[in-house]
Amino acid sequence: MREPAKSFQDLIVWQKAHAFVLAIYSFTQSFPKHELYGLTSQLRRAAISIPANIAEGFRKQSANDKARFLNISEGSLEESRYYLILAKDLKYISSEQYQTAWNQSEEVGRLLNGYRSSVLKNKGGQNA
Repeated sequence: MREPAKSFQDLIVWQKAHAFVLAIYSFTQSFPKHELYGLTSQLRRAAISIPANIAEGFRKQSANDKARFLNISEGSLEESRYYLILAKDLKYISSEQYQTAWNQSEEVGRLLNGYRSSVLKNKGGQNA
């Protein structure tokens, strides 16, 4: 059995979400300059919200509070996915970049869903 997480950084779901953000930052650097305050900003903001809400929810004491922040992360993940589709359709990213980011997003989504389910099942023990 794994040792309970001492901080949000110990959570695999946070680690994968953070890696997703780093990937988003990497490929949005090549977006057109006229998108700096448009798609670039929106995609980065949505992606950042995923691990940020995992971190914020980590110290919440009740299962419902934790689950609410994880659900916000899930919403931000879906928003990020839409922006990925848009970036691909606008040809701002290659098919390979899109597929890599999409695969990362699916992994984060599975982990988020599992973590939220565990929190609710275990009624929010601090390290659930």
